[in-house]
Amino acid sequence: MNYWVQRLTASIMLLLAVSMLTFGAMNLLGDPLFNILGPAAADTKPESLEKVAAAKELYHLDRPLPERYVRWLGDMVTGDFGVQFSSTGQPPVSDLVVERFPRSLTLLVMAQLLASMIAIPWALITAARANRPADRISTINSFLLIAMPNFALAVILKYIFGIKLGWFPLTFKATDPWLTRIYQTFLPALTIALPAAAVYQRLLRTDLITTLQEDFILMARSKGVSRRRVLLRHALRPSLFSFITVFGINTGALIGGSLIVESIFRIPGLGSAIVEAILREDFPVVLAIVMIITTAFVIVNVVVDIVYTLIDPRVRR
Repeated sequence: MNYWVQRLTASIMLLLAVSMLTFGAMNLLGDPLFNILGPAAADTKPESLEKVAAAKELYHLDRPLPERYVRWLGDMVTGDFGVQFSSTGQPPVSDLVVERFPRSLTLLVMAQLLASMIAIPWALITAARANRPADRISTINSFLLIAMPNFALAVILKYIFGIKLGWFPLTFKATDPWLTRIYQTFLPALTIALPAAAVYQRLLRTDLITTLQEDFILMARSKGVSRRRVLLRHALRPSLFSFITVFGINTGALIGGSLIVESIFRIPGLGSAIVEAILREDFPVVLAIVMIITTAFVIVNVVVDIVYTLIDPRVRR
């Protein structure tokens, strides 16, 4: 129980720290009034001054920064992310989140599933043939995928499978049926998944090779257990710790990579939303998306801890 209390406390402290840093940074950069009212924010005419006063009251910009943070934090905990910066105070940020979050979540989940489905068999095959020509070729390919920037891989995959072969659509259409949208998301997800799969494969391959040298593996082999069964039933499970750790940590990096991929494949998700919000300095949108991403990262890592305890209950001690 103490283990989970500590994990919960650490997660809450992390979320608070991110919220304070992000809120402070957003309010120190740029001029919210200029983003809301445009040039009228710097005008000294009476009607402009009235608009400035009304905007300050609407967005609580006339309050001290700590008070605004506490107000924003209390609203955010209840699911109220405020409204986007505009002269009318509309539309609510929650509308944007509800519309775009499912698309980004689908992309990220598909990418992680594809990465795992590619990495685990790939690691098993290369570990079973360690230091042979196939393993060396695999090493070159994995380093190539890791070194290649996401935008370059996205352009290559889009050109080959979208333009030349015509197997996948070039753009995402939010009005299409759900299964069609899943199909449209496959190529962007594969773009994110391939470099992640290369990272997972390198780690899992190394751990598998080490595990295959353990005494219990040698004993299983001496009893006539087939190499395939040794790999799948005896070596894979104790070799998964590094894989699971990086799986959780890499989620944050994949979210960052999805910003570029969403732009290239024109997926209107949270990635494109935060890019647009940063460009126009729409602080409420940026704050909401940052906190959603951070919360998702924390949840994924808590799930990783739960998986740890399922693999080895000694982790909780």
